[in-house]
Amino acid sequence: MKLPIFIVDAFTAKAFHGNPAAVCLLENKLDEDMHQKIAKEMNLSETAFIQKLHPTDNFTQKNMNSTLTFVTLSGELKARREEDGIVLDLPLYPAHPQDFHEVEELIKTAIGDTLVQDIRYSPDTRKLLVRLSDTYNRSFLESLKVNTQNLPQVENTGKVKGLILTIKGEPDGQTQAFDFYSRYFTPWFGVAEDPVTGSAHTVLSSYWSQQLGKKAMHAFQCSSRGGELKISLRPDGRVDIKGGAALVLEGTLTA
Repeated sequence: MKLPIFIVDAFTAKAFHGNPAAVCLLENKLDEDMHQKIAKEMNLSETAFIQKLHPTDNFTQKNMNSTLTFVTLSGELKARREEDGIVLDLPLYPAHPQDFHEVEELIKTAIGDTLVQDIRYSPDTRKLLVRLSDTYNRSFLESLKVNTQNLPQVENTGKVKGLILTIKGEPDGQTQAFDFYSRYFTPWFGVAEDPVTGSAHTVLSSYWSQQLGKKAMHAFQCSSRGGELKISLRPDGRVDIKGGAALVLEGTLTA
């Protein structure tokens, strides 16, 4: 069996930055065990398997539509190409105030005595958003040592499945100004830190839009790889998240 496979770095225009994902094109169905084996072999946070909806579909035929709709296990995902990137059409999830004492052990385990300014919880995504003090800057967030190893033991109720750390952006006048910075951790799914996370920004966009009074924002995720996201809240309650993409590998998987 030979399958076309690609590795694409998302939310960046440069190779070896952003969020790396494998994309595998399937002419025929594979069983779930083979999906898992291929994903394990690729050893990335995400491996996507694109399967034809109809036998007559052709992967090599150029698609002239600006918007593509992917039918996924979690629902439809729409993506459209623009001159300066690819835009994902995503739901916008509110985050509600969270009592500190209910999540104190989780936060202390993750970041110790780091100063916390605000805590929100998104029940739709089971993500905990922790805003650090405005006295901290980007370099502090980037260098912060986060203990994720023990989090699944500390929080084992199923309420929290992802931890977002975020700070307010720095004032204009920087080389490149961002409205907010973040990092995202999900050891509950076996990923200590995700490089760049579109789903986390469905929560971050809602929060920072309220805090800053803005509908259009520029965000940076401060993982070691780093990634930029351009955010636009829509009147219909959804959010457009735009990022670049760099193709870094193209080849054939033999199994």
